[in-house]
Amino acid sequence: MNILADMLLTEPAPMAIWATLMLLTLPALVVLASPHNVRNPGRALIDTVGFLRRRAERRDAERLRRVEEAVQAARYADEVGVAAEQAGYAARRWQGHWEAAGERVDAAWQAWRAADARWARSRATAAFGTPYTPKTPMEYAYRERFLHRAVQDAAARGELPVAAVVDALHGRNGWDARLHPAVQETVVLQVSAAHLRRVHERAVEAERMAWQDSLRAGRNRDSLAREAAVATARAEAVRHLIPLPGTAAAAAFRPAFA
Repeated sequence: MNILADMLLTEPAPMAIWATLMLLTLPALVVLASPHNVRNPGRALIDTVGFLRRRAERRDAERLRRVEEAVQAARYADEVGVAAEQAGYAARRWQGHWEAAGERVDAAWQAWRAADARWARSRATAAFGTPYTPKTPMEYAYRERFLHRAVQDAAARGELPVAAVVDALHGRNGWDARLHPAVQETVVLQVSAAHLRRVHERAVEAERMAWQDSLRAGRNRDSLAREAAVATARAEAVRHLIPLPGTAAAAAFRPAFA
């Protein structure tokens, strides 16, 4: 008896036979378990079949739910993986913007310091006074041309805004064509230094904002990378439940009780 029991519990084929026998004897057990079932075995058999069908349907529904959850987990892992990859590209772009902004800050600083040094030398030279020139219409015409050319040249080098050219041509915002050319040159250098200082300040502010954008992009990249790793692990844990590509739906899932 022990040998038979060991064989039935360990060998695959006997175990299948044993399960089949249990299934076949289940209706008889159900009928004999209740006096009411003994009096009405047909009704008891119908109830038993209904019970088995409902149990199988619940099991089938649970299997379908698990398959659907596995499919959703795999789809989410793919989507968040793509999002993490795109966030990596974006973080690298923002890093590049920040580095370029830093280079613009350095260039603006050098331009401002050079302009400020030129203005300082011009002030030192102006301390010796300006040479005398006769105040004739020809001289004033020359001074006007000198001012316009000096402002236009400075704007072409990026040392003055384009608006300064328009103001100088119309004699607005402090541009006075009647001044001596030496004085006009000092004024041009002074305004250029002030303009380049403002350019540097704006570059510093732009670099600060680019740095903050780069930090946000990096945090977003890292967050999505962690989420992608978790989603991938969850998807791999249930991927075996997903039918293989090309498998027909009927072949991939057969109801346990039909």
